[in-house]
Amino acid sequence: MIVTRDTLSQLTYGEDGLIPVIAQHVDSGEILMVAWATREAIEQSLERGRAVFWSRSRQSLWEKGETSGHTLSLIAIHADCDRDTLLLLVRPHGPACHTGTVTCFGDDRLTRGGDFAFLATLENVIEQRMRSNDPASYTTRLIAEGPKRLAQKVGEEGLETALALTAGDDHEARNEAADLLFHLTVALKARGLSLLDVINELRRRHTPN
Repeated sequence: MIVTRDTLSQLTYGEDGLIPVIAQHVDSGEILMVAWATREAIEQSLERGRAVFWSRSRQSLWEKGETSGHTLSLIAIHADCDRDTLLLLVRPHGPACHTGTVTCFGDDRLTRGGDFAFLATLENVIEQRMRSNDPASYTTRLIAEGPKRLAQKVGEEGLETALALTAGDDHEARNEAADLLFHLTVALKARGLSLLDVINELRRRHTPN
């Protein structure tokens, strides 16, 4: 069940008025953290568009990132089949854990959704570079040069990847493919697109009509 203001009354809370909440990265599928929420916390999450929980230690509402700035943008809330556990689909802005790791379960490859989940991490880093306007950042400087320069870099890296695949060794092929994927991701983000948009297009082509 998708949780909205109209379906809040259908949720099952514990005797203490709390319901467990799992926050999951909407793009990578990583489980970021587990927390608790009251009805008011859920209402605030829906209203603010950011994850709000209930702190059992402080006995008060708290918005994730209210002091660190590492907020969780809310995409959707789903309830499980018994409607007594919530899944928050979120897009994180910075580490989800107060210790500085991406997830509260550590940064081990398996706990973070496997190897392919790193692509979502890469997109997040590129997005942060875009917002920082740091002149020392290669990504920031590249985007500032405009779409034509980005397109040129994608073309250059594509050609170098093709040459490496035909004439180079495996090490060179991996390096050039990594350069191509990075520059393609930057170009997509600069245009307001993401790798998820590309994946959805591939999924659409794969789905039988």
